[in-house]
Amino acid sequence: MSIALFAAPGPAGPSSTEFLIPSFFLGFLFTFVPALLARRLLNLRSGVPRIVFCTLVAITISGSTVGRYMRQDDEWSLATVFWGVTLALTMLMLLLLEAFVPGGLGPVGLAKELYRRSLRARRYAQVSAISTRSGLPRFATDRPRRNSPERNAAFAVALRRTLEDSGVTFVKLGQLLSTRRDLLPPEFIDELSKLQNEVPPAPWGQVREQLEVELGAAPEEFFMDFDPTPLAAASIAQVHRAKLADGRPVVVKVRRPGIVRIVDRDLDIVRRMARTLQRRFTWARSIGAVDLAEGFADSLREELDFRIEARNLATVAAACAGRSPVRLPHVHEELTTARVLVMEALDGIPLGSADATLTARGTDRDALARTLLDVLLRQIMVDGVFHADPHPGNILLLPDDSLALIDFGSVGRLDTRLQGSLRRLLAGIDQRDPAGVRDAFVEIMDRSDAVDGESLERSLGRFMARHLGPGLTPDLEMFTDLFRIVSAHGVAVPAEVAAVFRALATLEGTLAHLAPGFNIVNESRAFADREITAQLRPESLRQVARDELVSLIPLLRRIPRRVDRITADLERGVFTVNARMFADPADQRVLAGLLQQVLIAVLAATTGLMSVVLLASSGGPQISDRLRLYEVFGYNLLVLSVIMMLRVLVGGFRRRESRGR
Repeated sequence: MSIALFAAPGPAGPSSTEFLIPSFFLGFLFTFVPALLARRLLNLRSGVPRIVFCTLVAITISGSTVGRYMRQDDEWSLATVFWGVTLALTMLMLLLLEAFVPGGLGPVGLAKELYRRSLRARRYAQVSAISTRSGLPRFATDRPRRNSPERNAAFAVALRRTLEDSGVTFVKLGQLLSTRRDLLPPEFIDELSKLQNEVPPAPWGQVREQLEVELGAAPEEFFMDFDPTPLAAASIAQVHRAKLADGRPVVVKVRRPGIVRIVDRDLDIVRRMARTLQRRFTWARSIGAVDLAEGFADSLREELDFRIEARNLATVAAACAGRSPVRLPHVHEELTTARVLVMEALDGIPLGSADATLTARGTDRDALARTLLDVLLRQIMVDGVFHADPHPGNILLLPDDSLALIDFGSVGRLDTRLQGSLRRLLAGIDQRDPAGVRDAFVEIMDRSDAVDGESLERSLGRFMARHLGPGLTPDLEMFTDLFRIVSAHGVAVPAEVAAVFRALATLEGTLAHLAPGFNIVNESRAFADREITAQLRPESLRQVARDELVSLIPLLRRIPRRVDRITADLERGVFTVNARMFADPADQRVLAGLLQQVLIAVLAATTGLMSVVLLASSGGPQISDRLRLYEVFGYNLLVLSVIMMLRVLVGGFRRRESRGR
């Protein structure tokens, strides 16, 4: 084998042509194996074309650097240096390609990825220009402060303008943030509540084409009449009146053409921005920016799929079947797809526009408000699935003065554990029991490791003295202060529980519009009293006792055997208690990864120092007229040190990326 391809031929040396063909093929063959090793060292899933490309580039660079100093008489002594430099360069090339062009894409996938990146870069530039024009960057490096209302007001205005001008996804994000009173000061809540995304309706031609694609035939085959003028138009969908072939009136909700592509692109930007903010700023970590962005993305994607809305409506209807005074529209599932939703048309007036009708009819507004509150509280506390956006536009006043709920694109869900914890939380507040409220929060919070329970209990005691003292009337603002307190103590409220209080806050505004002066807290207490009374009935107690006994039977069967085993160990004096550190496999993986990285870093540093010492040494046997043995060892150790340092850097980048996610 010869690598004289890369050497400048000397007077006595052979011509470059003599070694060109064999050197190239042998060099490629013996470098392809280090290339595969490079992929393994970096733990990448690079394909063969990528490895071949990186190998060719590495051979070329190695030949032009190492090979130019090699002659026929000492090329074998530097062969290991040549292969080592090639391996290091291949690793570096693979790493750079993976950073800019992720592996596993293929030519078509690569073209698509480059196109997506160009679109994302263009969108980044648009949003950045909008935020700069709104003056947002000068505020974004610091978290909103509750004790500086002037700065907060300017910050909130800049944020609202940025979100409003950035399009539907960012408007939806702002509307979500406007309900998080536990995270943001009042100035932000007030300003973000003004967010509107008024868009003109899509042309009828596009809507008709969408209907034909989704239904598999022209709309005339399913509808005897279809009004091309939308009843309502929003950023995600628009609603049309229609009649089925049998004459039944329906409303048809059609998703805007191209909205999914726009939303996906913007959600990608939102997630990336959240990861960047959480990595760089303490205030973003304290509010859980990444979790907030992921929850928002999941919620918005569900809203885009009308099949999910149909399932949500069916779930709520099944949970309250036969006992709900509020009507729900029937879904025509045979005509419902991901982009089209066909529902029963309810002859009602949106509650936000029903003031004159309520006054003319002389309707008992308090009774309607009480009915609506009871329905939502029952959905939350009993059924575990609830309408998460009960604003006046989603509630209809029917001709018989009853109410109907529409638009189930946003639905909250609670499991039985969270329902029980939430009931205990509300009971603790009602009984003015700080310890009970603290325990309920510990049960429902996402992370409880670093929470000072005593300090939280003292803060809750002061909160109750401020809001629940004699002569004070509690309101929903009390819950806002409550969540601010627990957030300041590092308690991460689950998204499901935040959705409950978001729904209650929205409902409070709706009830204030429907029946001014309606006390939602007192009425909630009355609802809780009725539920507790119902649970204390003999038949309810018997059912609860029966259910608990059935769940305890397996445990009761195991107790005698375990007691016998413990007493036997005590008699023999061999009773022990085992406590293992790092018993969790996730902790073991983290510790093993850190130890591995530290060990490789130490070895890399040691090898690098040894190479410097050997290269600086003037001793050692002479193996050619220009090389000593110590120099060969030094060059090889230096290459090995570089390879190990690349491995350490890749591990560090991956840990940082995993934390960002």
